[in-house]
Formats: sequence, C-alpha cells, structure tokens
Amino acid sequence: MQTFDMDQVESPISGAQAGDRAQFISRTYGHLAGAVLAFMAVEAVFLNSPVADAMLQLLGMGKLAWLVVLGAFMGITWFAQNLANRSASLGAQYAGLGIYIVAEALIFVPILYFLTRKGGTDTIAMAAAITGALFIGLTVVAFTTKKDFSFLGSILKIGGFVALGVIGASMLFGFNLGLLFSSIMVLFAGAAILYETSNIMYRYGQNQYVAASLSLFASVMLLFWYILRILMGRRD
Repeated sequence: MQTFDMDQVESPISGAQAGDRAQFISRTYGHLAGAVLAFMAVEAVFLNSPVADAMLQLLGMGKLAWLVVLGAFMGITWFAQNLANRSASLGAQYAGLGIYIVAEALIFVPILYFLTRKGGTDTIAMAAAITGALFIGLTVVAFTTKKDFSFLGSILKIGGFVALGVIGASMLFGFNLGLLFSSIMVLFAGAAILYETSNIMYRYGQNQYVAASLSLFASVMLLFWYILRILMGRRD
C-alpha cells in the first residue's frame, strides 16, 4: 500500500481536466483487468509445471519454511510497489507490475493446487465471484460519494503490521487463525480498496496509471485470498 505525499507527485490527477481524469481512470482499470488476466495465465502455467511441486515440497519442510516464503513475498511486494510508484518511467512501472503478478501467482500456488486437485474449482469460482461483486460495490461507493478515504492510510498501515505479527506468531507457535481472522482481513482488504480507489481519484500523477493498477490489484488479491480461506473453512 502506497502512502502519498502530494508535494512529491507531479501533476496529480485531482488537478487535471475532466477528460484527462477519465482517461487516467480508464487506463488504470484497463491495466487492472490485464493484471488479473495475466495472473490467471501465469497461475495456470505454475499449476501445471514443476513450480507447483517445488512449492509443495517447500511447504512440506515445515511452517518455518512458509514463514520464509511469506517474508520473501513481502520483500518482493515492497520492491515492486516502490519500483512502480517512485518512477516516472512507464517501463519501470510495467516491470514492477510484472514482478508483482508473478509473486502473487507463486504465493497462490499451494491453495489453488489443493482446491483444483480436491474438486474445489467451484469454491475458486465462488470466491472470484464474491471478490468481483465486493470490488464493484466498493468502487461504486468510492466514486459516487467522491469521499476522500486518505484517512484510512494510517489505519491500514498499523493494521497491516498487526496482521503480519499475528500471522507470524501463528506459524511460529502453531495456532490456527480461524474464521474470525479471515473475516477481519476481508474487512481490511475492503478498506484498502476504498483507500486505493480514493488515491486513484485524487493522488496519483497523470502518468502513474500502471502503478495505480498495481496497488489496486494487490488489494483485490488480498480480498480474494481471504474469501478463499473462508469458503475453504466452510467447505471443510
């Protein structure tokens, strides 16, 4: 999640002409759709390649190994988002987006591999449908109310650190986070979508539509992950 300093953003979209704002928003959501499609394509390759076996073998080494994987994922996320958000170069923004899509596809391999092999494709489809419906609903709320949700930034930052601490503790000490934690994280992801949508309306620079799509994609995938976890719990 990107925290914005308006003084460091060149030509913020909030000050652009109506036509330029509409073009920026169209490009952002077009790239978001492209990122989702790219994720699906990369995930399909990973699930039908030795990558899936390698990820499962890594998980078989214990919870500490998964903790290392999550740590690496967080590092890659930080690198990709900073590469995209701090660069005026479209090439760098695309590189950040591409790196992040691959990282997301890797982290999703175990859960999607399990579901596809255990007849849970209906669970994946339902999670995708719920995620899409919630995303559309939150987007409509943000655009119709025109409310500035930047106040959520500090809340999300603190909440993110707390969530990471709880996840790390669960892996180290072996307790199950359960349905309540997943439900809280769905609310967290929803708040992140409102925050990122507000940034798209007011804070990104006019040439940062790729970076904007990356941040929004990250929030959508977080929402998808925890909806999957909830549906899997109900399925079990």
